[in-house]
Amino acid sequence: MKIDGIILRELHLPLVKPFETSFGVTRNRRILVVEVRSEGLIGWGECTAGERPYFSSESTDTAWQIIVNELGPTLINATPEHGGKCPKIFRLVRGNPMAKAALENAVWDLEAQREGVSLSQLIGGVRESIACGVSLGIQKSIPELLEIIEKELEAGYQRIKLKCKLGWDVEVFEQVRSRWPAIMLSCDANSAYKLRDADHLTSFDAFDLLMIEQPLWYDDFYYHSMLQKRLSTPICLDESIRNRRDTLAAIEMESCKIINIKLGRVGGFSEAIAVHNAAQERGIPVWCGGMLESGIGRSHNIALSSLENFTLPGDVSASARYWAEDIIEPEVEVTPAGEIIIPNTPGRGYAVRTELIDRLTVRKETISAFAMA
Repeated sequence: MKIDGIILRELHLPLVKPFETSFGVTRNRRILVVEVRSEGLIGWGECTAGERPYFSSESTDTAWQIIVNELGPTLINATPEHGGKCPKIFRLVRGNPMAKAALENAVWDLEAQREGVSLSQLIGGVRESIACGVSLGIQKSIPELLEIIEKELEAGYQRIKLKCKLGWDVEVFEQVRSRWPAIMLSCDANSAYKLRDADHLTSFDAFDLLMIEQPLWYDDFYYHSMLQKRLSTPICLDESIRNRRDTLAAIEMESCKIINIKLGRVGGFSEAIAVHNAAQERGIPVWCGGMLESGIGRSHNIALSSLENFTLPGDVSASARYWAEDIIEPEVEVTPAGEIIIPNTPGRGYAVRTELIDRLTVRKETISAFAMA
């Protein structure tokens, strides 16, 4: 596959409403999208790094620098046979998985178009639709949260995930469970707790949660293993799982019973598929997490979620929950049954609104062949 050119853009997209986690509040997104051109085709990718290096060590600005100065020139001077060759092409650059994923996923999109198949089919997907959940940020009050949950349940979402931290957990769970005893409910701490909070965390067992996501340190397996032994509720690891090796270590140490796979966090489809396969072989279910993506990143998540072991509802929800206007068409929609239908057209299955992207672009860089010379 000959790469003819790469265009990197930064877009500014305001969220429909603020999203609060234990990291802070996000109101606007600075999103990097890449356009990889090859022999008359265009593949699109999205870098899911945040504006600041809080979820991971990457940020919008570090990813821009790495793509422009290292990864983009390296890719454009290579001839990848397919998307799975990208990790080898990028091997000299340590870390920076979200920057790598933006380019690799665009190459997978190109390959699917070239082969005339959907991205889902190309990666081995087996589903025609995926089950959807929602991730709800920390709200100003519990009554406000309850109103939001009611709307999301009416919209059909099959699982409600609540961001949590000390001071916004047990009382919240109590009131939600009191009102909806039977809904599929989970929580996500984003590393907000310490092992000294273990007694407090064991009280979560009373609320019949599907999982507690990443309660302890972002880079830990050992203390999560200690905590899981005290909990009936499954721990789900997110930030700790960077690759297949981490997956095997976490499972061997019994640090979790569920794994969240995020394309950006693990570096793209190649490693995401490897994580999926390792977990499936060992009986550990997985699901797809979200990073406040635009429609480009969301379409990649939809394809990933079509793999067989994605047996739990993910955070892949409708475009309208986040954006007044998404950069793809059609926008991602959720059926009344709480599902997204997986496109079966070549590539990602969603057209990119290039005029809107041009309007939202605040900086742009074109990477040409031999840019490293």
